Amino acid sequence: MSAARQTGGDPLKPDPGSPDAGSLDPGLIVDEYGLPRCFWQPSMPDYHDHEWGRPVTDDRRLFEKICLEGFQAGMAWITILRKRDAFREAFDDFDMERVARYTERDVERLMGNAAIVRNRAKIVSAINNAQRARELADETGSLAGWLWSHEPQPQTRPAAVDRHYWDNNPTSEASIELSRALKRRGWTFVGPTTIHAFMQAVGMVNEHMSGCVCHAQIEAARARFRRPG
Repeated sequence: MSAARQTGGDPLKPDPGSPDAGSLDPGLIVDEYGLPRCFWQPSMPDYHDHEWGRPVTDDRRLFEKICLEGFQAGMAWITILRKRDAFREAFDDFDMERVARYTERDVERLMGNAAIVRNRAKIVSAINNAQRARELADETGSLAGWLWSHEPQPQTRPAAVDRHYWDNNPTSEASIELSRALKRRGWTFVGPTTIHAFMQAVGMVNEHMSGCVCHAQIEAARARFRRPG
C-alpha cells in the first residue's frame, strides 16, 4: 500500500456533494462526516488520508519504501507500518550509504531485533539493495530520477479505479517493467506485485478509488508535481 504532506482541501470537512452509501462502489466506505474513502481506510486512516499515493522524490524515502515493501512480502502492510519507526532506527533511517556498508555483524544485530521482521533473506536483500541503489544514484545522478522515469504514461492507466480493478490488478505493465529493470541491476525482493505496491504508495500512480475524497487531491498534487531527473 509514502511520504508527502497533504495539500489542498481538508478531507475531514463534509462535502455536500458527496455520494450516499447507496450509490457507492464496493471499494468505498462513507466516513462519519459523510465522505467517501477507500474501503481499507479505517484500518490505516492517517496513512490513507495523508501519505499513501502522494508523490515522493527523496532518495532515502524511496529506498526505504522499496525495502519495506520487500519486508512486507507475505505479510499484512499494517504490520510493517506499525514497525516502521523500529525499522528506521534499526537501518540508520535507511541511509543508503550506511546500509550499503553493513556487514555480517549488522545482519546478526538485525536478526536479534525483535521490533522488526527478523527474516535473514529480507535483511540481506535490504543491504544488497542499498549497494545497488548507491550504484544507480552514482550512475544516473539520483535514485528518484531513475525510478520516476518508469512512471506509466497516462494513456496506459485505467479510466476508473474501482474495487473490480483493485482486486484484479495486483501488478501492472509498468510494475512488471520496473521490476525487470531492477532485477537486471541486481536488486532482490522486487517482484512485480511488490513494485506495484511501491508505485501506488509513492504516487507514481493514483490508485485511490475514483470516488474517494483523496483521489482528486492526489490528481491535483500530481498535476503540480515536478518530476525529478
